[in-house]
Amino acid sequence: MSATVKQREKKDEGARRTKRVSRKDQIIALYLSGMNEIEDLAIITGARPSYVGSVLQESGLVKGYFDLYTSTAHPMNVYSKFFANKLGFKDEEKARESVELIDQLYRQFEYAQDRAGQHHALSMALVMFDRARWTGKGREADIFRHWLMARLNEAELEREGEEEETAKAASRS
Repeated sequence: MSATVKQREKKDEGARRTKRVSRKDQIIALYLSGMNEIEDLAIITGARPSYVGSVLQESGLVKGYFDLYTSTAHPMNVYSKFFANKLGFKDEEKARESVELIDQLYRQFEYAQDRAGQHHALSMALVMFDRARWTGKGREADIFRHWLMARLNEAELEREGEEEETAKAASRS
C-alpha cells in the first residue's frame, strides 16, 4: 500500500471521528424518539430551552412555542400580525421607528378599548427592550425602556385620578 493511500485512509478516518452530530440534529432526533418536553431536551443536549423550542418550531415539530427569542414572524395571537417582521434595534433609528409603530398600535388599541391589544403592544416593547439590552445595545434598549416607563407612569396617573374621584364622591355623600 502506498504512502498516499495510507495518508488518505488516515484522513478519512479522522474526518469520520471528528464529524459530530449537531445539537440541532440531537434535539430533533430525541424529539422524534418520543422525548417531547422542551426542558428535558434542553438538559440532555446542554442547550437553552429557548433554543430547543426554536429548533422544534422551525422544524415544524411544535407549534405555539413562544419566548423572548421567538421570531415575530410566528403568530402568537391575533395581534402578532401587526408587529410581524416590523420591529428591530440594529441601531437607534430602527429602535425609534419600532417604538413609533408600537406606540401607534398601542394608541389604536386604546381608542378601541382593546386591552388585550394594548397588552400585546406593551409585551412587544418589553421583548425588544430585553433583546437589545442582552445583546449589548444599551442606547437602543433605552428607547424601548423610556416608552415603557411612560406607559407605566400613565397607569399610575390614571390610578391616582380614580382615587381622587372616589374620595370626592365619598365626601359628597
